[in-house]
Amino acid sequence: MTGTGPVRVVAYVPDLMDRSKLARLGAVEVVHVARPDDLAAVAVDGDLVVVDLSRPGAVAALGAIAGQVVGFASHVDTDLIAAARAAGCGEVLPRSRFFATLAERL
Repeated sequence: MTGTGPVRVVAYVPDLMDRSKLARLGAVEVVHVARPDDLAAVAVDGDLVVVDLSRPGAVAALGAIAGQVVGFASHVDTDLIAAARAAGCGEVLPRSRFFATLAERL
């Protein structure tokens, strides 16, 4: 992503270990939301929306989000992955691949 200033990531990632991985991204501003329903309003000012798809309500909230959305889930949860894609998630990745490649997306 290009532009002036830091990349702004809007994230619904409740797990503290996953949040710490986002915090290590360096010149990135990460704004966390407490509920998936808050994503749509906050995402308006974001460059990238990151969603932990395994959390209740996450997939249902996808349809209201404008912008680039990347979600992650367990690689074995194929039904959830399919539901997220059908709901409009731009990219769905296994959790391990998501965190391994996130810096490259920014």
